[in-house]
Amino acid sequence: LDLAQKIYAGADFFLMPSRYEPCGLGQMFAMRYGTVPVVRYTGGLADTVKEYGLSDHGNGFGFVDYNGESLLEALKKALGVFNHDVFWREVVSNAMKEDFSWEASAKNYLSLYKQTLEVKRNA
Repeated sequence: LDLAQKIYAGADFFLMPSRYEPCGLGQMFAMRYGTVPVVRYTGGLADTVKEYGLSDHGNGFGFVDYNGESLLEALKKALGVFNHDVFWREVVSNAMKEDFSWEASAKNYLSLYKQTLEVKRNA
């Protein structure tokens, strides 16, 4: 493994408090290795990280306002879950189950396209 993979695999949290993030690959890599992302919900980070506790499949933690207080609150929430083994195992498992492959993306786009056609037919 290269150094980056070792870091992803050896960490508990992946912190990415980006002001702007059009795509965001780091959180996807982190989740693959079971490292839970703590992000600012923007761009691709908002598309891929689902708040644990608000979703049955929550895979990380985040915040909206770009300031230190919001980041601190997200970290406190993440650490609170970290300190409860059952919840921590669940969020790690949820993160590792994510499928960001091209095959999964293509299936999602095809499904959306079919839904759009159906709406158009019924309009």
